[in-house]
Amino acid sequence: MKTYMEEYKNKLITADQAAKMCKSNVIVDYGMFATKPVDFDIALAKRAGDGLENVAIRGTGTVLPVPDVIFKDREQKTFQYFSWYFTAIDRKAGDFGLVAHNPFNYHEATILAYSTDEFAHLKPQIWCAQVAPMDGQGCFNFGLGNSHNRGLALNSKIAIVEVNENMPRCLGGNDEYVHISEIDYIIEGSNTPIFALPPMPEPTSEERKIAEYIVEDIVDGACIQLGIGAMPNLIGNMIAESDLKDLGIQSEMFCDAFVKMYEAGKVTNAKKAYDINKSTYSFCLGTKDTYDFLHDNPRCASACVLHTNDPARIAMHDNVIAINNILEVDLLSQVCSESFGLRQISGTGGQLDFVIGAFHSRGGKGFLAFSSTYKDKEGNIISRIKPMLTPGAAVTVPRTQVQYLVTEYGKVNLKALSTWGRAEALINLAHPDFRDELLKSAKEMKIWSRTNKIPF
Repeated sequence: MKTYMEEYKNKLITADQAAKMCKSNVIVDYGMFATKPVDFDIALAKRAGDGLENVAIRGTGTVLPVPDVIFKDREQKTFQYFSWYFTAIDRKAGDFGLVAHNPFNYHEATILAYSTDEFAHLKPQIWCAQVAPMDGQGCFNFGLGNSHNRGLALNSKIAIVEVNENMPRCLGGNDEYVHISEIDYIIEGSNTPIFALPPMPEPTSEERKIAEYIVEDIVDGACIQLGIGAMPNLIGNMIAESDLKDLGIQSEMFCDAFVKMYEAGKVTNAKKAYDINKSTYSFCLGTKDTYDFLHDNPRCASACVLHTNDPARIAMHDNVIAINNILEVDLLSQVCSESFGLRQISGTGGQLDFVIGAFHSRGGKGFLAFSSTYKDKEGNIISRIKPMLTPGAAVTVPRTQVQYLVTEYGKVNLKALSTWGRAEALINLAHPDFRDELLKSAKEMKIWSRTNKIPF
């Protein structure tokens, strides 16, 4: 059998050598989430100010360690950092003007990465991502960040893998690897620990009530998508403790609660339209235990994000249940899930993908969940249901696409409701202390009738 060690040795370089290949006025793509390169980033940041100019670095969901190219070139004389999806690191850097957001719907990432014509201007000169060690067939597995890594690797001018022995090997699926013949260089990294989330905080009473409203709508054989955050994980944990059975998983993110669902015997994937007997996902952010669960697990399938998030593909499954968090909604039922005013908090990600896909699934339901209020820095109670979105807030889910909204005060299906019906439904979901004020605003906005108790 052919071995690839000679080719491996010929392509082996140091991180500093790789960084020297970067030129001015180019795009450098980092791997997604936990596949972000570490050693290459450190080496590249050392080149700040040495004649390099206008180097665009693109990341997705930046995690620790903080990229050196951001904070070691604060004047941005050499590097400008862009993120497809904001995390806490991106938010903080964005507060200082050091990171800009690239808005998009997540399923489009694969299309953009593979495009060689219309979006040729987006092709990176250099792509570099952390990968698992090469296997006997000469393949480097993308581990916890399949997403759109393969498309970027194949369409970059220079493709570099940074090997980390700690990266789990996440089986496919599709697009879960790049072959040694498809890359240009190999960095043997310093094997830094793979970023892992701490355990989720204990849920609040409001979150538990919201979760109860959603779980009661899940049926045997449903196909589950869970988004990022404490609420989706809580719902997954409640599913694990329920009497539900034969559940399937198709989710852009594989979260910790899915492991508990497996351990409780709730997941079989037997009722899915495709990827039968496998849980399909595109990336994972979770605890070390979750990463260990995914390593070499044939019951799970790592796939490119077009495969997991294309609304038409999602809709092929019956009874899709999509569960995601939002930040605020206005009385017109426009949903913002990604910014507080002009401050970018996260991104559209796959939320709209799954809202649309779940609605078109036979028996499917797309839930957007949120506690009705939050506390600001001064301790004031603020309603998440507002007459109009905060100025500058991005519309993540247009009102025409919103299906179910859920707070601790109930849930409502907004599909086909009039502007009057939507306003009434939203006011009923609000905290009682804010309902009179919202009703007054609805009247001023002419979306309230004196007989506004009819369902449409």
